[in-house]
Amino acid sequence: MPKHGSLSDNVVAPNSRFYHGPFGRICPDLDPWRPEGVTDTDLEEHFKRFATVSMIEAPNKLPTEIASDEELRTELDSKFNSSLPAGYTYFGQFIDHDMTLDTTPLSESEIDPNRLRNFRTPRLDLDCVYGSGPGDQPHLYEHDGNKLTGRLLTGTIPQTDFLDLPRNSEGRAIIGDMRNDENAIVAQIQLAFILAHNTLVDRAFSHGLAETGEEAFDLARTTLRWLYQWIVWEDFVKRVTIDEIHACALTTKNGCGNRRVWDLGLGDVYSWKYQPFMPVEFSVAAYRFGHTMARNSYQTNSSVAAGAGFGTFIPLFDVNVAAADDLSGFRPLNAKRVVQWDWFLQMDSSQAPFPQFARKIDTKLSNALAHLREDLHDRTALANILAARNLVRGVRMRLPSGEDVARKFGLMPIALSTEEPKALWYYVLKEAELLPGNDGGRTLGPLGSIIVCATFAGLLKGDVRSWLNVQPDWTPDSAALLKPEDKRDEGNWTLASIIRLSGLPVDGTSFP
Repeated sequence: MPKHGSLSDNVVAPNSRFYHGPFGRICPDLDPWRPEGVTDTDLEEHFKRFATVSMIEAPNKLPTEIASDEELRTELDSKFNSSLPAGYTYFGQFIDHDMTLDTTPLSESEIDPNRLRNFRTPRLDLDCVYGSGPGDQPHLYEHDGNKLTGRLLTGTIPQTDFLDLPRNSEGRAIIGDMRNDENAIVAQIQLAFILAHNTLVDRAFSHGLAETGEEAFDLARTTLRWLYQWIVWEDFVKRVTIDEIHACALTTKNGCGNRRVWDLGLGDVYSWKYQPFMPVEFSVAAYRFGHTMARNSYQTNSSVAAGAGFGTFIPLFDVNVAAADDLSGFRPLNAKRVVQWDWFLQMDSSQAPFPQFARKIDTKLSNALAHLREDLHDRTALANILAARNLVRGVRMRLPSGEDVARKFGLMPIALSTEEPKALWYYVLKEAELLPGNDGGRTLGPLGSIIVCATFAGLLKGDVRSWLNVQPDWTPDSAALLKPEDKRDEGNWTLASIIRLSGLPVDGTSFP
């Protein structure tokens, strides 16, 4: 499995309530879980068998076969589709990259599974967009001579009017986090934030709120960071968790002197002494629910539909590397892979059958995620089977069972069969799948919602630069650089607001 970065030092996150560092545990007192009777030598093969037999939507089918078979694809869509627009799958990936970067190799050579180094700040601060700033990483920024304009650099797609990320001579994106170029959809979310920042810089100058590039940059960055934090909590997290748990996880009250004070309703689940840390129960297990939301393939834009026929689906990953006409990343965009955003988010121009939907949160992953291209020499290697990788990593990181974590937080554990692993990641998926009625797979279940809400609320409260701490009364409506039309479609601030700010193509009129 390739490493995203290199280890220069190790920070130990042992099972101790007194430890505080980049990674930590919210359940340090619980025993780790591992499958009974399975040795370290057999661990990978054990989970590979389970994942390929029990966690794939269509065993023995390649993702490209599903993408090209309309009857099979329709059957699977009706069975596994959720009501969540597909764009949120990759927004969740973007958020993850903003918070965590664990370079620990997944191999049997790990001496201590608690040795982790987080190369990302555990804050929602868009360092994946801004890097370490124009002073330390000027190559990310636009300059007029030697003067900073305040804007981030972008690139173009040759022979089109579409924009791309800035790229080097090898086609690799020049951005704050290379992982945001690993597929074409998350790359365009990265591009949306870059362009939204540039829009805010232009407004800072046009509104007379800035005289220099440095002033415009600071104002635009603060506005975009706070808008992003607002959207993460009020849009993304709210959509994927149980309403009652989200509502109580982060609340306000009138403090002394009639001040507005933010309270953590799940502070007993996730708390810290000096600074927030990234809980491994969240990063290695609960937050990986997004893996079940990825589809095998997507319709990208109306010009592709016009050229190849409506219902033309582009695979997320094509196992045939020679063809590689898919949505995989680390290469320039082309017109075929440009996202038409009203096909991925609910916008005022969306018309049925759009937007496309994310898959349900359940124990089935799309076939694309069982045929990754991490190891080109062995198609059955652990690195190519995402579900197996997640299960192995949970054991090696010494995570407790889902049942034990549920009991710790006062929940009645769900029942698992003897064949099903008690791994925390699997338990969170199964719990969501078993929610009664039409809610099954629409959101996380109680335990998943508690871990996810507690972590996001705690990170926001623990960030001294978040709007909760700097301006507790702030809302996007009060921001000088934001306009009512930026939130037009749903009457509130959502991921679609970032797309509108960016100026990226929303509907079919942008495509030839």
